[in-house]
Amino acid sequence: MSDINSMTNEQPLVDTDECPSLLIVDDDHVFCDVLTKAMTKRGFSVTCAYDIEQALAFASNSTSEYAIIDLKLANESGLVLVEKLKILDPGTRIVMLTGYASIATAVEAIKLGATHYLAKPVDADEIMTAFERTAGDTETPISANPLSVGRLEWEYIHRILAENDNNISVTARILNMHRRTLQRKLAKRPHRE
Repeated sequence: MSDINSMTNEQPLVDTDECPSLLIVDDDHVFCDVLTKAMTKRGFSVTCAYDIEQALAFASNSTSEYAIIDLKLANESGLVLVEKLKILDPGTRIVMLTGYASIATAVEAIKLGATHYLAKPVDADEIMTAFERTAGDTETPISANPLSVGRLEWEYIHRILAENDNNISVTARILNMHRRTLQRKLAKRPHRE
């Protein structure tokens, strides 16, 4: 009987009060669960949110030292959340993740205060490395090949979209493109190089 009581009263192996706090924001519940387990094993006290509203509710009660934010949260942009989290706590180290990587969104994420920007698929060790990086790397290799036409189109569309605060209707008008055509192009993954 005493063994059962000692097991139920047993303290966790890691004191979560002493762990750095991490907010994960992604609308993919399975990805959140997997990443939560991986980051908890790496010593973080993790809170998960599945949209911007929920993330801001958590952040307004207690800011996190670290955050992992997906760029595309249903019909919302994670860039909005990067900006708002940095206003709440300028010291929060933010890594932005995306399956829809583009130069335009990477630049905007960094301008808004993200520490790093990573394209999915990504693992927890890559995220840990991104959190630790505090400076640029002058040794980053320069590609020998120019971007493909498909990739250039993708980059251009995303740059115009970012310049217009992610307003699809305005972007479609500027690009002289039907709104539904633009939405189909935005739903596709970028061309791989």
